[in-house]
Parts: sequence; C-alpha cells; structure tokens
Amino acid sequence: MRTVSTNRGSKIWGRRIEKVLPSLEGLQKLTAERKIRLYQGFDPTGYRLHLGHTVGLRKLMEFANLGHEVIFLFGTGTVLVGDPSQRQKARKLITQKEIENNIKDWKKQVKPIVDFSKVTIRENGDWLTNLMLKDIIEIASKISAIQLFKREMFQRRIEAGDTVWYHETLYPLLQAYDSVVMDVDLEIGGTDQEFNMLIGRELMRKMKGKEKYVLTTPMILGTDGKQMSKSSGNCIWLDDTPEDMFGKLMRIPDRELQSYMENLTDIPFEEIKKLVTQPLAAKKRLALEVTGQFHGANTASQAQHRFEAVVQKGEPPEDISQVVLKQGSLTLLDLCRQADLGVSHAQIKRIIMQGGVEWNGERLTDPQQTLDIHVSGILKFGKRSYRKIVLKH
Repeated sequence: MRTVSTNRGSKIWGRRIEKVLPSLEGLQKLTAERKIRLYQGFDPTGYRLHLGHTVGLRKLMEFANLGHEVIFLFGTGTVLVGDPSQRQKARKLITQKEIENNIKDWKKQVKPIVDFSKVTIRENGDWLTNLMLKDIIEIASKISAIQLFKREMFQRRIEAGDTVWYHETLYPLLQAYDSVVMDVDLEIGGTDQEFNMLIGRELMRKMKGKEKYVLTTPMILGTDGKQMSKSSGNCIWLDDTPEDMFGKLMRIPDRELQSYMENLTDIPFEEIKKLVTQPLAAKKRLALEVTGQFHGANTASQAQHRFEAVVQKGEPPEDISQVVLKQGSLTLLDLCRQADLGVSHAQIKRIIMQGGVEWNGERLTDPQQTLDIHVSGILKFGKRSYRKIVLKH
C-alpha cells in the first residue's frame, strides 16, 4: 500500500508501507513533533536471509537517516521459544551457539544496506532471561488467554488435530514486553507479525499508559509468485552469487515486477510505471539495481553480461567448470551423474527426457543413450549449467 504525505520527512511515507495502526496521521504528527524511538525484532533462527527480509531493514534505515532512534533487536530471548507465526508445527529449540553464529552471519549479510553507525543493537535475552515468576505473571495478567488462542495460526493447528504447546503462547507476550522495556513509539515488522505487534501495543497501553504505533511492511513473493520459503526453493538469498541473484531476479513473474521495484529499490514511481510495461527491460533494470546493492555495480554488470550470453544467447560461460573423465562409453544419464551437477538422479533423468540436455550442441532426450566419449566436449544441462568434459589420458 502506498501512502503520500506533505509532512516534513515525508519520503518515509512514500513506499514500503502496508499498514499503520492505529493511524498513519497520528504517526506522521508524532514524527513531525519530535524524533521517535522505533525498532524491529529479528529472531536469528536461520543463518540465511532473503530479499524479503530487507524490506523492513530499508524502512528502518529511512527513519535512521532522518535522525530517529532506531533499534535492531536480536531475539536472543524469544528465539528460545520460537515464533509460531505462519508455522503449522512447533519449532525445534535452538542452541546458544547456533544463535551466536546466526547473528554473526546476519550482520554480514545485511551490511551492504545497513549503516550500523546509525542504529543501536540490542538483545532481548538481556531482560527476558532475567524475568522472575512474579514478572511473568504480571505480564500474562494483562492479556487474555482467549485473545491468544484466537490467533489464526493456532486455530488452524487445533482444527488439524495438532498440538499448540504452552511455551508457544508465551511468544507474543515476550515480544510484547520488548516494547515496554525499550519504551518505544513504533514497532516495524512484516504483515505476518501484525498480531504479535498489536499485543505489544496493548501491553504498552496497560503497563505504561502510552500509545505504541505499529507499521507493517509489504511481503514480496518468491521467484514462483508464492510466499518465499526455504523448502519451496523460491528464495533470492542475500548471500547468493552475483550470477544466481541476477538470474533469479530475471525469473520472477511479470506481475511481481512493480512490488519488487517499489520495495527493493528507490526508482521513482513514475519511472516504475513506464518500466513495467516492458517486462524484460524492467527485470534487467531491477536485477542490475538489486545485485549491485549487494555485490557492487561492476560485478552486477558482469552478471548481466553472463546472463545475456549464457541464458539469452545460449553461449557457454567463459569460466566453465571442468570435469575429468576416463575415455570410453557410458550412457547419457551416467555422463550427467558424473558431471557433478548437484542434482538428484531423478531430476537428471527428468530434465534429459524434457529435452534439457545437450552434448556438444546436440539435444539428447534418451537417458540410456550410449555415448562414445573419445574427445573432450561441452555438456549443457538445463538453461544455465555447463560442464567441460576433459578426458583423462
């Protein structure tokens, strides 16, 4: 959802906003009167971040660049419970060592778009792990159990006959308490965090008599047009190679172009409207912009050149990987299996039968076809994978 304001600092209201509660006008008025304190919480349950995670980070940096006090809160306390948002089953508990490693990787991945000199880093384990039983009882007494169990995700699990563990119901309460401890004016999060953030707003009002605003950021979809998830294989990861990041961005559905451009770049809206009428050119502009943010402009240009040569023109890459094999006869299926393609036997067989494999420029579709390998050659697998087969003498 795009909003527009004529207030001082209005550029922060122009994009990367889905919803503001209780009202956008109230938050605009507050930020016009004084600098505010805001935060977003990050539970380091995984070591890899995707582009969807950067939407909130970009919004936080917009506030930080205007002089507001921005806090990046690592959930070293709440991570011990695990956020049940969008989860069909309970999380497995995570070790302290895993937490520390994930935070380290997290910082490294977001460094290209986050100026850490302008933000404060805090960890909610500093206060959550020190809570006494009486503290937990006081916090819990402010929020009704019925309110917690009305949560859509819990209801789906209950209806499916799955268990909702008691420690999971603590998560919204513990996250809510973060707002009280840090005495914030605003919390930012994805649309999947709206329930948790509103619990925090209610707890702030009951414990401190203070209003806390909630700002949700849009969720961008994966390369297949569905919600990004590790299991779906549709994520564009921040630590992807330049070539992979560029190539994945070129594969997003045309209908997602505007969302990606508005939320991942600062290209003016009027220019975006014109660009999306020509999807191929728009995707190249998007891929160049985003890849450049994380890998540098020159590297992004090289990734574009490689994409145009390998994918669009069908040329083998200049830095093609080599595989050394013995001279002799073997099936096409065995050739692909020995070429270290990083895919399963079943996937290799399927792609061969779909016409996705070429040997020295000839498309072959029979996995059991016998090849007499007496000279070196080029194996093309799918649209982007190439191997130079070199014979061992």
